[in-house]
Amino acid sequence: MSRLFAFGLGFSALALARRLSAKGWQVAGTARDGGKIARLEREGHAVIRFAGEPGNDGLPKLLAGTTHLLHSIPPGAGGDPVLAGYRDEIAALPSLKWIGYLSTVGVYGDQEGGWVDESAPPKPNSARADARVEAERAWLKFGRDTGIPVQVFRLAGIYGPGRSVFDKLRAGTARRIKKDGQVFSRIHVEDIASVLEASIAQPRAGAIYNVADDEPAAPGEVVAYAAKLMGVLPPPEVEFAEADLTPMARSFYEGSRRIRNARIKSELGVKLRYPTYREGLAALLADRLQ
Repeated sequence: MSRLFAFGLGFSALALARRLSAKGWQVAGTARDGGKIARLEREGHAVIRFAGEPGNDGLPKLLAGTTHLLHSIPPGAGGDPVLAGYRDEIAALPSLKWIGYLSTVGVYGDQEGGWVDESAPPKPNSARADARVEAERAWLKFGRDTGIPVQVFRLAGIYGPGRSVFDKLRAGTARRIKKDGQVFSRIHVEDIASVLEASIAQPRAGAIYNVADDEPAAPGEVVAYAAKLMGVLPPPEVEFAEADLTPMARSFYEGSRRIRNARIKSELGVKLRYPTYREGLAALLADRLQ
């Protein structure tokens, strides 16, 4: 019996979990709050509360029988919380065939709008991105030390049902920030699941994959396109220097880069369902109208 355990059974991990569950897999994992745990349990998943703390006695018991492990919890001040608290338990799993670590394209830092692929050295420009680089290295080393295939997936900006520019437009919180030369790469959550499924089918120990669609774009362009699809006026443009942004929001604008995705196609044979934001947004709107 194949069994997926997800440290952080959230938006991206759940897209994969639902696909695998439909194919007869067992799914278990962690969540931070009781309300989410209850919702996941209603879907038939075995879930335990975990917020990065060590010494959770029930967690190793739930890990038993895991064949595939997905990790999406960001590192904290003390580094990667999963390795810090449960390295030995994971290393001792006799059934484990595949580990996927979900990272971020933020590890590339600012590329001044240039294209970047997996051969580029990380260039973190924040403490958060630097911690991601260290977590990637720690997991790849864990794979080498144990012989368990570890793959790293560097995700672009994630969107999907309930988490897109449409939701911000409806809530009145969408903004069109104008910063010359600024571009981001994006990826639909279902295409993330496709990449992970393809890697599970053909794991390559130590592999790093950029997970992004084919067309990086300026954030304001995406907001304007979504507003057009909805038939509403887009919010006015605001110059970046004049925008009242939180430190977290401002940090996303400190790196401009275009992410190459050739490896997921050539090595994993992935064909993106949503190759640009246009197809992805159109599908989200169509699903809502059905």
